[in-house]
Amino acid sequence: MSTRRAFLKQSILGTAGTVLVPHFLKAYEKQCLYNQSNQRRVIIIQLSGGNDGLNTVIPYRNDLYYQTRPTIAIGADKVLKAGSELGFHPSLQPLNTLFDDGLVAVMNNVGYPNPDRSHFRSMDIWHTASESNEYLETGWIGRYLDAACTSCSSPMAIEVDDTLSLAMKGEVIKGMAVQDVNKLYRGVHRELYQDVARQSNHTKEMDPTLNYLYKTMADTSSSAEYLHEKTRTTTSREAYPTGPFANRLRSIAELIHAQVDTRVFYVSLSGFDTHVNQLNQHQRLLTTYSEGLHAFVEDLGKEQMKDVLIMTFSEFGRRVQQNASGGTDHGTANNIFMISGSLKKKGFLNETPDLSRLDEGDLIHRVDFRSVYATILDKWLEVSSQRILKQSFTLADFI
Repeated sequence: MSTRRAFLKQSILGTAGTVLVPHFLKAYEKQCLYNQSNQRRVIIIQLSGGNDGLNTVIPYRNDLYYQTRPTIAIGADKVLKAGSELGFHPSLQPLNTLFDDGLVAVMNNVGYPNPDRSHFRSMDIWHTASESNEYLETGWIGRYLDAACTSCSSPMAIEVDDTLSLAMKGEVIKGMAVQDVNKLYRGVHRELYQDVARQSNHTKEMDPTLNYLYKTMADTSSSAEYLHEKTRTTTSREAYPTGPFANRLRSIAELIHAQVDTRVFYVSLSGFDTHVNQLNQHQRLLTTYSEGLHAFVEDLGKEQMKDVLIMTFSEFGRRVQQNASGGTDHGTANNIFMISGSLKKKGFLNETPDLSRLDEGDLIHRVDFRSVYATILDKWLEVSSQRILKQSFTLADFI
């Protein structure tokens, strides 16, 4: 027994980029409760660290922007002018192209009441869709999984990473974290893994923890088989930039091309905590984001993008005033991007940030981020947002 315990702690379950999922693939033996005729997918891109929204979507006609950021403001002559008052950082040229093609909607001043400037706490709030003084153990996507599918026969949510975000964890059902489908498949076919799995079939009595882990091994093996079978003949048709972020987007595109029955994909890009020497770091990050995103959209093509909605968010924005280190400190409200071939409203959806009316140096939020979640749940995924978010929010009209 102790040998099996050690194996389970150190096995492929901890190294192949998987998350233990007790209710997952079961050879299509049970029925999902979600609307199977709805083929729409959501891709969530998390910019971790607190992206500087004011240097991303730039109020290039606002003198206060330049007065408060004397050395890090983006000059009006360099801004990609997407509107009469707002434009994009010059590194976002690929995103600006998608904007010009009518595939992008930008919502400004998104946040929540009584904001928290801690990375960890604010990200928890965004992940769980909680109040700022409320602590939840399940994520909004996880609760979607709980509500939409009690025993799904295919992975409803996949995070391309080696750990699973809180957003993807439900009370009963969790998403799956996997970086490399082929590595996962090879891992669960190791002789030692298979030997332990076979031993579990002959174990009549075991403690609940081992019973759970054995069941997880079986589910993981089944998941690996499914994903490998669906993707083994599928390769991306687009040339992607080099780097982990673009590779993860390529993995999502290949899963979509393979028609994996997954409704939510999750991917992160970190490094946005730009307290010091922000200009070069932020330029590099926005280039990585926009070039990878553009390749992904091109890879899917116009027809598939009609059924895809990409949401990009960060846990908070940055303060309006630059600091003494050529950077910006933790702020509050921010902008979010929605990219899709089925947007009903495009471009800039609401008013520009009001730099003349701040809350102790920070932007005041005008849109609760949970209204964006509610819109995605109700209008795109076609489930009850009130059931998942535990209260009612005004729906937006971008989809």
